[in-house]
Amino acid sequence: MNSFKKGGDNEWHSIDGSIIRAHRHAAGARGGQENQALGRSCGGFSSRIHAKIDAFGLPICFLITEGKSSDIGMAEQLVGDDECDFLLADKGYDSDAFRATLNSKNITPVIPGRRNRLVEIEYDKDIYKERNAVERFFGKIKEYRRIATRYDKTMIMYKGALTLIAILMWIKL
Repeated sequence: MNSFKKGGDNEWHSIDGSIIRAHRHAAGARGGQENQALGRSCGGFSSRIHAKIDAFGLPICFLITEGKSSDIGMAEQLVGDDECDFLLADKGYDSDAFRATLNSKNITPVIPGRRNRLVEIEYDKDIYKERNAVERFFGKIKEYRRIATRYDKTMIMYKGALTLIAILMWIKL
């Protein structure tokens, strides 16, 4: 996991994941597809970027997994030990265990409940409107061709490109 900062605006953090289609030449590196964060699906090879951003829309950390991995599976690792008042996420992160983890860290979860929940989850809808910042973050990094279509065979090279883009985003602030 790459982490970029210790200061900044920690009022809220937002987490999400986005699938990146990999070019066919990205496959074939030593160590196998699992070690290179490439997964096979009906659409071909893909990777998933899990990211956490701050209130300014700047990346704090990200993880790369194979495309078929779930959002909730990386949630606790994304949250880590960073402090914030609120954590914004979509319905893919709705889990009683994850909410309990956030509450134990004194973080208020702003996560809507899934449709099939028996007890409706209450969350601050005004703060939840700020979650679009993470979607805009993914839009910004996908403007870089190297990220939008993964050409890199190894996960280390792909992480390096993401790290460079994150540094460029921080410098522009």
